[in-house]
Amino acid sequence: MAEGTVTFFAEKLSNLILQEASVFGEVEGQIKLLRNELEWMRLFLRDADSKRVYDERVKLWVNQIRNATHDAEDAIDEFILNMDHRQRRLNTLKFLPTCVGMVDKLPFIHELDSRVKDINAMIGAIMANRSKYGLEAPTAFSSSTADQAVSHKEKRAPVVEESHVVEIIDGAKEVKQMLMKEEMTGRSVVSIVGMGGLGKTTLAKNVYNQRDVQGHFDCKAWVYVSQEFRAREILLAIALQVMSPSDEEKRKLEEMGEIELGKKLCGYLGEKKYLVVMDDVWSSEVWSRLQPHFPDQAKDGSIVLITTRNKEIALHATYSEAFIYELRHMRDDESWQLFLKKAFQGTSTTTPTLITEFLDKELQEKIVTKCKGLPLAIVVLGGLLSTKEMTKKSWEKVLANLEWHLDQGPQSCMGILALSYNDLPYYLKSCFLYCGIFPEDSEIDAWHLIKLWLAEGFIQRRGKERLEDIAEDYMHELIHRSLIQVANRRVDGGVESCRMHDLLRDLAISQAKDANFFEVHENMDSTFPNSIRRLVIHQNLINHDISQCLHNSNSRLRSLVSFSGSTIGKKSWGCLQEHIKLLTVLNLSVEEVGGHVLPWDIGQLIHLKFLCIKKFRSHVKLPSSIGRLVNLQSLNLGVNDCNIPHSIWKLKKLRHLECPLGKVSSQSQINKCVNGYLGMEQLTNLQTLALKGGSWLEGDGLGKLTQLRSLELSKCSTSYLKTEFFESIAKLTVLEILDLSFTEGHTKKTLVNSLGSVWEKKNVTIDHHNKTLLPGLMPFSHHAYLYDLSLFGMLEKLREQIEFYPPKLLRLALWECKLTDDPMMILEKLPSLRILELWSNAYTGKKMVCSSGGFLQLKSLKFFGLDELEELMVERGAMSSMKTLEIYYCDKMKKLPHGLLQLTNLEKLSLRGLSCRESIEEIEEAGGEDWDKLRKIM
Repeated sequence: MAEGTVTFFAEKLSNLILQEASVFGEVEGQIKLLRNELEWMRLFLRDADSKRVYDERVKLWVNQIRNATHDAEDAIDEFILNMDHRQRRLNTLKFLPTCVGMVDKLPFIHELDSRVKDINAMIGAIMANRSKYGLEAPTAFSSSTADQAVSHKEKRAPVVEESHVVEIIDGAKEVKQMLMKEEMTGRSVVSIVGMGGLGKTTLAKNVYNQRDVQGHFDCKAWVYVSQEFRAREILLAIALQVMSPSDEEKRKLEEMGEIELGKKLCGYLGEKKYLVVMDDVWSSEVWSRLQPHFPDQAKDGSIVLITTRNKEIALHATYSEAFIYELRHMRDDESWQLFLKKAFQGTSTTTPTLITEFLDKELQEKIVTKCKGLPLAIVVLGGLLSTKEMTKKSWEKVLANLEWHLDQGPQSCMGILALSYNDLPYYLKSCFLYCGIFPEDSEIDAWHLIKLWLAEGFIQRRGKERLEDIAEDYMHELIHRSLIQVANRRVDGGVESCRMHDLLRDLAISQAKDANFFEVHENMDSTFPNSIRRLVIHQNLINHDISQCLHNSNSRLRSLVSFSGSTIGKKSWGCLQEHIKLLTVLNLSVEEVGGHVLPWDIGQLIHLKFLCIKKFRSHVKLPSSIGRLVNLQSLNLGVNDCNIPHSIWKLKKLRHLECPLGKVSSQSQINKCVNGYLGMEQLTNLQTLALKGGSWLEGDGLGKLTQLRSLELSKCSTSYLKTEFFESIAKLTVLEILDLSFTEGHTKKTLVNSLGSVWEKKNVTIDHHNKTLLPGLMPFSHHAYLYDLSLFGMLEKLREQIEFYPPKLLRLALWECKLTDDPMMILEKLPSLRILELWSNAYTGKKMVCSSGGFLQLKSLKFFGLDELEELMVERGAMSSMKTLEIYYCDKMKKLPHGLLQLTNLEKLSLRGLSCRESIEEIEEAGGEDWDKLRKIM
């Protein structure tokens, strides 16, 4: 980890020398000396960092280097901060002569010179200690830190997901039989028991996702419990899944306390045959607290499935060992087959050839023996060895290193995990450890994580490649090594979200604490470490705000990440500011910020690269000082209405501006005369843009943002639908995601009623006149990367020419288009379309027909609020890949789609409102084969 600290700072220092040479002045010589020392240290650390776990002397030496690097970074950043404050003062006193400005600058120059000289002397002493105390010089090194780096954009074959390979066939069959026993009365409890790494969650998911299990129950829910148990949050998560509430009902549930919520859930489940999975239960208190909310007198066959490491917990909840499945360790032959799948995934070499060449019986026995039948250990070791040269010597070297790790604790699995971590190159170590900041068992948004990695400086440049693409490669490498797991994938196959096994998270937190990488507030004692760099807050700070938990901190804090929902009062910002003046990352999940106005002082955080503040309760206003955050890369204010000053266009390093309901103020003529014109075309690094439409769209500035990958424009008035706008969209040829929402500004009506606050979130307005809002859309044939397209606004009709549409379109959503001709006859010809969504009268006709041979790639179809639709006909041979069909609030559609039951791959049919109720009642009453098919997918 120290290698990463030194490397990241050395790169930062080199960039500063190039960009800010005039600022450093006479100190530049000392700064360059410091940079050179860092380069030498980095070479020594490449070997020493991997040996620190073996030798306490090396560990001390590495820690001293890391601390010296942190001191140097603080000195440089505090100098830049002071110089910025000085420049601001001089800008308000323009009448002073230049010599006064120079005199004002000297104290800061002298202070920096003194600090850097002291640091250089300290580094010299630390380096001298290496030979003084007999530490080895760098040796030939062949681990991944040297030669296994992801040095180019590597396109791996699809990863063999753990959910597919870590399974015990007889276990899945036995648990499934427990869940589906016909003779069970009322509610029963089934438990899966096993030590960490045995695959409890994977086994439970394997059974839970099987089609016949899904169809056996009226409603289902899956919740992660973990050690950080909160009863109300668990009950709410279950209620949201089993009840499928409208947005208005969801809001009411979220406002309920634990008791009221429990009664509501109990009343609902009492009429259902339900399956609720509670994964990773750590104490008997969990079941004691939640049991009253799972009615005993529910429909026969209702099940609560628990996974736990502790058999006593299972007995407490289950009452009978007959309903407890204890996971066994994998047999040697099972272990070996799983290892082969993981170690040789995506290779062109055949396994028999490999076994003949170097995987002899002796090596096979070593591998299987060390993993001791633990699936997690097997896939992690397989992932590690898959990165090594495929020779017996190379693999035996890894297994020899494993011996030391296995001797360090009682769990052999942890030894293998630690070895796999230590084998990572320094930049992947930082990325892996950073995953440990997220709450236990949480689903981590991959895009959010990538932006955090960027802001922290973990992503190393590779020629002209986009940093976000490099970061995505890093993520794939961690997945390939089984150090993180894919939770969900995007429609294009990319990672949408990921998870971290709790044992790997424990490892990450332990290693992070040892390397002073981050601290979790709940794990700290009463004394706040002075040298902390990153602080993570998971739980609510009862009767405290965030500023109070930083009371004993100093200015070293660089990242503050809170998931707690704590408040920040009006008076707290001043105190908070004192502790975070060098902050790079500020990620807060808060209920409210005082007055909903971020303070003017936010502009003093000039080193800030990442600002994300979510969970506001209402309107948010950014101060004009936001324009001083010249290093800001990412700004995310969630889906809250917010006012954004035009000074946002000053932030030339901004890469991601995500405020979909944010309105940017116009620049006055006086301001233009005094400060010069500010416009979006200056943000040439922008990759993501999500804003409300406004005057900033006038002209051709949008078309100059040629690096945009994602564009979301909401509530755009038709006054902006000019030729320049559509020409700008046509120029954005690297777009991957495009979401355009237009409204007519004269006659308005807010959509509510049965559609709930889905529409409140969009604050949609509609034109009552038959007017086309999207008349100037140009062909998307040159948008070769565009895979996700959403259009909101009136269309006369769809273009019939397939060449008009993006060639690789995977998802299409149409809102309020008022199409009168059946759109299916055109859309079914799109060759790659996998997801189609038609919302709120996107089509106003009565009948749709999906013809034979159409929609061959379509996997998901959703209708929502098609008020006039009465019939959907699916001809034989259409939609042959369809897996999910959702029909919500299409109340005139009384019958199920004709031909629905011939869709052999259909796994889920979801209905809301009065959609298809008449047909379902008829089929249920008739029973037979059709009802059996239907019951399994509903």
